[in-house]
Amino acid sequence: MASIVKVSNGYRAFIRSKHASKSATFRTRREACDWAATTEAKLSKEAKAPAASLYTLADALIRYRDNVSPLHKGARWESVRINALLRLTLADKRLDKLTPDMLGNWRDMRLTEVSAGSVIRESGILSAVLEEARREWRWISDNPMRDVRRPSAPKHRETVITPAQVLLILRTIKHAPAKPTRSVTQSVARAFLFAIRTGMRAGEICGLQWDDVHDDYATLHDTKNGDARNVPLSRRAQRLISKQTGFDDVSVFGVGVQTMDAIFRRVRDKSGFKNQFTFHDTRHTAATMLSAKLDVLDLCKMFGWRNTKQALTYYNPAASDIAKKLL
Repeated sequence: MASIVKVSNGYRAFIRSKHASKSATFRTRREACDWAATTEAKLSKEAKAPAASLYTLADALIRYRDNVSPLHKGARWESVRINALLRLTLADKRLDKLTPDMLGNWRDMRLTEVSAGSVIRESGILSAVLEEARREWRWISDNPMRDVRRPSAPKHRETVITPAQVLLILRTIKHAPAKPTRSVTQSVARAFLFAIRTGMRAGEICGLQWDDVHDDYATLHDTKNGDARNVPLSRRAQRLISKQTGFDDVSVFGVGVQTMDAIFRRVRDKSGFKNQFTFHDTRHTAATMLSAKLDVLDLCKMFGWRNTKQALTYYNPAASDIAKKLL
């Protein structure tokens, strides 16, 4: 219901409803009454309109980013990708106008700009946002992403960092193997070697704390698949950890993921290996090296794989290395 109140500079109209409250000041009472009638009619119409006609894809992306993403393990990267999607023209579309054809055209356009892997990840986020809008918020009755085919998954990386490449990386970073760690750069060098010895991910290494390190194994509480696991430590891995003593009181390597990634990429590029491998390829390297010592079940236990087929993704030996075993 609207109410009109006399104020010093005219008349102020107030409207309060279940869904909104508005007010405005006018010179005459007639103007205030006309505004109140028009606004009440508009609010009543909006209240009866389907939610899909009231919200845009951007509205859904923002609500998901602010309320749902923080609950996920990969919240930071999910928010980064959502912010990128908000810059697309598609984000301005009302949900009731969003069709599978429109989303398919977006997919095809994106494939000309970024890799298939990036499009798959963005498509996954769009599908999750629209599914949340359908199931939880009741904004839409159907998820249009369900009828959009995703690009074929790119082939798994099969990059194994060679001993010669490892040596050159260490030379470039001026690694001092006999000395204890006293700088972030040296800590990154040892984290790189530690990754090759254990197969641990960058986030797992950066999150490793002294309380989680035992004589011959380390306990990981926060892993990609959500399951805690114990990672056995070889003597070389144990020696690398011992060199970290005194560098940080809580964290073994005392460096964040972003900082480690930035330093590693800078050193890699300076060594002449730009874009040839990533820090994550140490996991492929470790799996390939350790497969000569461990059977597939032990390897799966160490790497946290729930399915033995995952070993084939990370085990990438050269054909000549396999041939040597046949001699």
